[in-house]
Amino acid sequence: MTRFKADIAKYKRYSNKSALVLLLTQQGLWALCVYRINNRIYRSKIPGIFKRILLGFGLLWQKWIEMIAGISLPYSASIGPGCYIGHFGGIIVNANAEIGADCNLSQGVTIGVSGRGSNRGVPRIGDRVYIGANTVVAGRIEVGNDAVLGACSLVINDVPASTTVLGVPAVQISDKDSSDYIL
Repeated sequence: MTRFKADIAKYKRYSNKSALVLLLTQQGLWALCVYRINNRIYRSKIPGIFKRILLGFGLLWQKWIEMIAGISLPYSASIGPGCYIGHFGGIIVNANAEIGADCNLSQGVTIGVSGRGSNRGVPRIGDRVYIGANTVVAGRIEVGNDAVLGACSLVINDVPASTTVLGVPAVQISDKDSSDYIL
């Protein structure tokens, strides 16, 4: 549960509230808690039938969180510690996506599959990446560490580290990194 502790610590940096208040009020933390527990079970060495039973209950719990929080974090996705989901709803992460440590996901973010043939796949997102509201990140692409993906962008090409991209499709608009967005 050290990854979830890192998630809580990040939420505390943003709000200056106690862990209990955050756990009671932040839908992003609810979704991350369920994800962390289910992901731990998924990656464990629990014997097959017991793991499937636990994951069956975990899937029901995940679906409940999806309905009340509007956040879908499948247990098979890879999400690094210190994730921050600042606002309610509309967040969809593909089951095979990889998200690095200390990333921020805004409302309406989709991280999904796209492409054709050998280009079909899901994104790999580096550490300390800020993903703005209503941004879609899709396809077999790499997003470098410390990148900023601007609001309402469609990111379908690789993003170099420490840059800002914006638009449909997203293009590099700045060499500024995410340090102004990530605490």
